[in-house]
Amino acid sequence: MAAASLEPWRAAAPRRRRPAARGPRPREAAAAARGLEAQPEADGGVVLRRIQEAGEDLLISDFWSSALETINKCLTKHLEQLKAPVGTLSEALGNLHLDSSPNESDVALGSIPRETLVTGTCPWKCVCYGIGNFSTCVIARNQLTFLLLLLEKCQIPRGHCWLYDPLFSQLEIAVLNTLGVVVLSENEEGKRSVCGEHTIFYMPHCGTALYNNLLWSNWSIDALSKMVIIGNSFKGLEERMLTRILQKNYAYVAKILKGLEEHEFPQTSQYADIFNDTSVHWFPVQKLNQLSMHTWALREEPDYQDCEDLEIIRNKTEGPSATDSSSL
Repeated sequence: MAAASLEPWRAAAPRRRRPAARGPRPREAAAAARGLEAQPEADGGVVLRRIQEAGEDLLISDFWSSALETINKCLTKHLEQLKAPVGTLSEALGNLHLDSSPNESDVALGSIPRETLVTGTCPWKCVCYGIGNFSTCVIARNQLTFLLLLLEKCQIPRGHCWLYDPLFSQLEIAVLNTLGVVVLSENEEGKRSVCGEHTIFYMPHCGTALYNNLLWSNWSIDALSKMVIIGNSFKGLEERMLTRILQKNYAYVAKILKGLEEHEFPQTSQYADIFNDTSVHWFPVQKLNQLSMHTWALREEPDYQDCEDLEIIRNKTEGPSATDSSSL
């Protein structure tokens, strides 16, 4: 699919707000509650335009500025604990500032060549799992839009962002390729190591097993201290799930609860269904060091053989391809 030519993604210019920005029309209320639009999957140009429109709404929302403040706080603490040089910290956070004035937010979705987006160096990389069918799902589209804006704010080149969802359609893969992000070809089930790189894992509304697999793949103080996870609240998982079930089926989530800090996303009516129960998690070295040696010694790979209602789609192949595994 040819790259769509879109106007710069900026919220500075006033525009007429769509009715849906304030609330769904009554006819579409039921579909919006499920995160689905009334229309079937559109062509690539239409999907790109809807993403841009979603970005314009997000940029002028109270939720965006509050969410940035939450993420900024976590990333700052994360890098400070690693004693990053001042220049590196500033470079890593880029223009992730709390003053998210529309005049200072200027992002082009399709008008910037991909080569421009992948140039330069940045200590952060990003992996996104389970974003969903954003061409037809309002919730998924807004979550993708948030990711694209976050990449810009953190100055993470889109070529340093990897995405996977087994539900992606060919159209959605083509749209993501147009946007310049990397679509993984294999279902890793979340089993990806940070490989010594500072990595943001963006996983809103994913199944618990996906977080558990990610933790298992990075089960060391060094690896976890380089990770930030934006996804379902671990505190919420602990509160909703029986302790014996959490410890048996999702042992790594259970074991890391005392080794992390969690900051909840702000809750607003406009984005209540999109980012509910979402938090930013990071892993202070001081807390990780306080966990027992026995906690770190047990590293059995999760299999979920006796787990009911597993909320992930399993990989039917032997494992991720060598190309994908080494691409970070």
